[in-house]
Amino acid sequence: MPFQSANFAPLTPLDFLNRSRVVFRNRPAVVYGETTWTYGEFADRCQALAGALHRAGVEPGDRVAALLPNVPAMLEAHFGVPMTGALLVAINTRLSPGEVSYILDHSGAKVLVVDTELAAGVRTAVESFSGLVVHVSDPAAEDAWVPPGPGYEEFLAGGAGTEAAFRVEDEATPISINYTSGTTGNPKGVVYSHRGAALNALGEIIETGLSTASVYLWTLPMFHCNGWCFPWAVTAVGATHVCLRRFDPAEAYRLIERWGVTHLCGAPTVLRMFLAARPTPEYRFARPVHIVTAAAPPSPTLIAQVEDMGARLTHVYGLTEVYGPHTVCAWHPEWDALPLEERARLKARQGVAYTHAAFLRVVDENMQDVPADGQTLGEVVMRGNNVMLGYYRQPEATAEAFRGGWFHSGDLAVVHPDGYIELKDRKKDIIISGGENISTIEVENTLYKHPAVAECAVVGVPDEKWGEVPKAFVTLKPGATATAEELRAFCRERLAHFKCPKHFEFCELPKTSTGKIRKNVLRQQEWSGAEDRIRG
Repeated sequence: MPFQSANFAPLTPLDFLNRSRVVFRNRPAVVYGETTWTYGEFADRCQALAGALHRAGVEPGDRVAALLPNVPAMLEAHFGVPMTGALLVAINTRLSPGEVSYILDHSGAKVLVVDTELAAGVRTAVESFSGLVVHVSDPAAEDAWVPPGPGYEEFLAGGAGTEAAFRVEDEATPISINYTSGTTGNPKGVVYSHRGAALNALGEIIETGLSTASVYLWTLPMFHCNGWCFPWAVTAVGATHVCLRRFDPAEAYRLIERWGVTHLCGAPTVLRMFLAARPTPEYRFARPVHIVTAAAPPSPTLIAQVEDMGARLTHVYGLTEVYGPHTVCAWHPEWDALPLEERARLKARQGVAYTHAAFLRVVDENMQDVPADGQTLGEVVMRGNNVMLGYYRQPEATAEAFRGGWFHSGDLAVVHPDGYIELKDRKKDIIISGGENISTIEVENTLYKHPAVAECAVVGVPDEKWGEVPKAFVTLKPGATATAEELRAFCRERLAHFKCPKHFEFCELPKTSTGKIRKNVLRQQEWSGAEDRIRG
């Protein structure tokens, strides 16, 4: 029997706010500095934003860009923009002016909402933008350049009391465009749908245990995969958002204690910053804090150190193209009885598909599933409710990503006998030395066990005899010392010798805005002119 109006409604995260404004009207929705907005007030502000955008000429299908840190205006944009039927384009706050200009032009944005703290750094992009610019003031940035155009609060006031006429009729309607980091060329615009956003938000609620009593600290950039859909997830259950303009570990610790934070997300780099700023070596959270980590595989050592502070860590894995997390290392209660080191080893695996995602495989070049032996490498492919609609205005790239009816991640993994996957590398990062495959993640995890190592990255570098060999780039902990010979010996005690780095370099590591180490930069500097040197 077909669906009818009595038994079908299009999925959209906008319904989450509509419910919470009624059910949780007087509960705290957003905390920022000394200001708190209830769900009734938060919903009114989102509605005012929608009304103001509509008055400014924004229509369904238009694009509205936001270049904002984790401030309330960014949360409001996740609801106010789609209330008009427009698509939210949340821009990475660490991009260059040229990259910002590219995204504004490629997306065809009609409005740009920009923070004054960030505007000066991309002034040429803002000045060349032909649409309406709305600025959000940073009270701490007294000398900041203020772009022409209305201030955010003034703009909101113009939309107060109005109601956007847009209603979601088709759940496949796009809700946002998230641009990839563009490490191998111009960034690609990943298009999300109302259906996918709603289902991913519900998936986060299920997998992370969000409830009305939860307090979520915004340490994860909201421009990254729409904050892994947590703007919509936290709102759906009537929990509290605690906004944090910029990540500062000391301030994060203060907010955790002040507001009783229960949940936060962050890449392993963020977790290391937390550990480095631990108030005392014995410090533990006053109450359990559920930390969700992704963006790069955390080492078992890091997991053990974070959980030693009283955190409950959930390891997830995904990509921009799947709304953020697609897999979770689903935990079995009986694993709690295992020694800490064994628990951390199990938790370092990327795991199984989210409840709502379901479809996850590791396949060979012929799209055949690799055996579940924990040894055979294959590519991670996905499909289902949380795969993007496609790349904006790039049909060829979309077709390539969806070949064979699955989204191809480009990540290499093994499948363990219990069905859990474990990433071993990106296809482009795997080192093939003398015909042997070397997982850079395996080597990095070994280095992280050394007490002096704060961060590391391993890449393949040219070698006349073997084609390429591993090189480790290492950042030491403050006050710590270690030599290349010491680290090489440490690895040789724990790894097959052909896997051990042949070269070491001590330095600060280049990173993306989401905390991923930019191996492509390290690799490029090592391979630049390498073929000529080898031939010569």
